[in-house]
Amino acid sequence: MESSSELVPFPLLMTPITSNYRACTIPYRFPSDNPRKPTTTELQWIDLFYSSIPSFKKRAESDTTVADAPAKAQKFAQWYSEILEDLKKDPENHGGPSDCILLCRLREQVLRELGFRDIQKSQEDEENAKAISIFEDVVRLNDAIEDGTRRLENLVKGIFAGNIFDLGSAQLAEVFSRDRMSFLASCQNLVSRPWVFDDLDTFKVKWSKKSWKKAVIFVDNSGADIILGILPFARELLRPGTQVVLAANSLPSINDVTYPELIEFISKWKDGSGKPVAVDTSNLLIANSGNDLPVIDLASVSQELAYLSSDADLIILEGMVKHPEVAQFLGGRLYDCVFKYNEVLS
Repeated sequence: MESSSELVPFPLLMTPITSNYRACTIPYRFPSDNPRKPTTTELQWIDLFYSSIPSFKKRAESDTTVADAPAKAQKFAQWYSEILEDLKKDPENHGGPSDCILLCRLREQVLRELGFRDIQKSQEDEENAKAISIFEDVVRLNDAIEDGTRRLENLVKGIFAGNIFDLGSAQLAEVFSRDRMSFLASCQNLVSRPWVFDDLDTFKVKWSKKSWKKAVIFVDNSGADIILGILPFARELLRPGTQVVLAANSLPSINDVTYPELIEFISKWKDGSGKPVAVDTSNLLIANSGNDLPVIDLASVSQELAYLSSDADLIILEGMVKHPEVAQFLGGRLYDCVFKYNEVLS
């Protein structure tokens, strides 16, 4: 179901830092910048979103759930292009100045106003089916690694490989359209460590010395990302008794997995004999994050998620945190290691 209750701040944001928290940590503009003139960074982001319009238009055209989809897809491209041009002229147009969240929100508003709810659904269904078909193989390969820290590193690499399935990127959407992608091949082609930000060795030490009481994982994309990346990692956390909360979007956005979809995936999380895949899933909870965008804003989460997260001692934000500065807002008792894998393929 979709959350209709009032959104609240994530309970583990530190105070008094909470009042200074912003979901976008990129310095789009400074106090000295002219408020009526877009900054270079804002223009770069506007251009980035402009370049994604053709791929969104193409997906919208093929949405069979919407009457006159091709004509409405053309309207989407026109209206959203005009909005981006307005922001170039005056950054305070449309509730600006621009940042990633505003640009995403405006794009989703245009799509929903025209009747498009989930333009990536057919692609998601195809990728979900492919991912489910090889899930047992991925689990078996991970289980064959006897050394715990090596297995952890392999699981983290699996998250990176799965997160490549992100149709919010114009370049990646084009690759999917032309060549598709293989999860196992992506694992093999990951850029070697050290990554852009790489605290994996520190995390390995913590992993070997303790088991967490409760972990909250903010999940990202459908397909290989959630099924082959996050679920095997969550399974590893569940093994020693950690309670795991998977937090997913309330509404579709790009190809992000939603709360109802995640419940469906978990119901299929079985081996060939129909039993849970060698792990007790009684400690696995699914939460509606209250989010409807591809970027998570910890200042606004569902009351359900806030309640479930209040006693967590491990927080993982996958895919939606583009800069590591967010770690400072989550306090010393939480996960304070950062992995940022900038280039997904070598």
